[in-house]
Amino acid sequence: MNPFQKHDVNDFPGVYVPLAHATRDASVVADHNQKLGISSDSPVNDKVGEANVGSDYSANTVEGLRAEIDLDIAASGHDTAYDLALTLPSLTSEFGVSSNNVRYTTCATFVGLCLGASFWGIGADLLGRRLAFNTTLFLAGVFGLAVGGGPNWVGTCGLYAALGFGVGGNLPVDGALFLEFLPSASQSLLTLLSVWWPLGQLLGSLIAWGFLSNYTCSPDLDSCDVSAPPCCSKADNWGWRYLNITVGAIIFSMFMARFFFFHLFESPKYLLSQGRQAEAVATVHGIAYKNNRKTWLSEEVLNAIGDYPAVVDNTNLSHADIVKRTLGKFSKDRIAPLFATRRRGSMTCLIWLCWATIGMGYPLFNAFLPQYFQNVGKANTAPTPNSIVYRNYAITSIVGVPGSIIAAYTVDVKYVGRKYTIAIATLITGILLFCFTISSDPNYQLTFSSLEAFFQNIMYGVLYAYTPEVFPAPNRGTGTGIASFFNRLTGLCAPIVAVHAGGVNPNAPIYASGSLILVAFIAMCVEQRTQRTLRRKQYTDCKRKDTYIPIVLLFSYD
Repeated sequence: MNPFQKHDVNDFPGVYVPLAHATRDASVVADHNQKLGISSDSPVNDKVGEANVGSDYSANTVEGLRAEIDLDIAASGHDTAYDLALTLPSLTSEFGVSSNNVRYTTCATFVGLCLGASFWGIGADLLGRRLAFNTTLFLAGVFGLAVGGGPNWVGTCGLYAALGFGVGGNLPVDGALFLEFLPSASQSLLTLLSVWWPLGQLLGSLIAWGFLSNYTCSPDLDSCDVSAPPCCSKADNWGWRYLNITVGAIIFSMFMARFFFFHLFESPKYLLSQGRQAEAVATVHGIAYKNNRKTWLSEEVLNAIGDYPAVVDNTNLSHADIVKRTLGKFSKDRIAPLFATRRRGSMTCLIWLCWATIGMGYPLFNAFLPQYFQNVGKANTAPTPNSIVYRNYAITSIVGVPGSIIAAYTVDVKYVGRKYTIAIATLITGILLFCFTISSDPNYQLTFSSLEAFFQNIMYGVLYAYTPEVFPAPNRGTGTGIASFFNRLTGLCAPIVAVHAGGVNPNAPIYASGSLILVAFIAMCVEQRTQRTLRRKQYTDCKRKDTYIPIVLLFSYD
């Protein structure tokens, strides 16, 4: 199938049914009623054009759809580099870079991740989600393969930065595509995407275990660039190259499959922003056709809900308008409501502090875990054999996988919820990081690194689901966007901290990581107390004014 093909509704016969005769899924109707505050036993007005302001609308009328979309507009805000960690000991052996300075390789990758996320976040609005997704996947695959041919340390750092540019761009575009093709009633599935993170890490660690255990120089050999034989040469150190070539080939094969064999529709949201209503409707019809379903959406219904093209001179946005709208999320007018009151401002600062501290604490440990397993820099301690280092890394990755699955489950458990889940997981993660430094015994380190991986995946999985709920709906995109910015900024600084702190004490980066995670735990506790106080005040104000109290407010103290 042509990956650039434009669709027409005539390409998908038999899927359209008139809105008046459509049957919407019960979960969609329930979500519609919840958004509009309609009780399940409330009378509704199903007659188009007869509803007044303040009336309840049916989910199967133009008026009901318009009210639902207006609410969505008001509520809308409109990475990993850790396979690199597996190669750091090998780069030290082959290129003669100290075990401390080689951590700047991670810094180069984080620069690429930050630039990629920033560029492609806007690029997806300019060029379309489909082109941005395919391009970033292509870049990740090509430069993943190219890293395997790194000529020297500087060149390898540059290739890792280019790889990060593709990976960092793919992550936000991937999430946007996923959300924009989901009905709002199913958008909680986004939390389950975090399950693939540890699964990908597990795959990388298993490949590394096979290659780096058998095709890597002994840890006690110096590079032939700085030492006479016996030394570590390129011919004896192909393990890290095999690893990158294999992972790059997997990514590139995914690009080939996605581009040539599995057709990806363009996002309807992007098409509408360009004034291409007919193509947006055709995309929905195509999805319905692929899934043997019916749809009531037509250009007439779409234009009745929004603006009819005949009365609008130019419905598409220019590139400058799109960039201005994207950057407008971070304008003073959008940020100010996050600090409307002292409590609201405190809550905003605390949640941003959580993202910043976790953003630095997480890579300070995970980005250099193979080096920690190898006991790099520790006096009077023999380096751990490569076979044990990468075996332990693989086991740690395996144990971390259930954490993301449990996170997706516990967020909806009564009396536990997001708040207690993330607080408990964060506290345990911080404590386990300090426990990791007590002994250099490989089995001891394996035990605590595995437990830490399990709880940190719970922590990160819930953090992504919990953060949007903290901010007021109209400014949610701004609040979460700034939180993500602080997370990437501090993550970029983590390798620099590791280089300088590790030069003083090999365990110092781990101490810093544990301390930062515990600071995040304290901030979460204070933030949750502030949020409860704010909600009690809202409840008291509503009661004093004898106004309607949203039922969700009464049960928000989980």
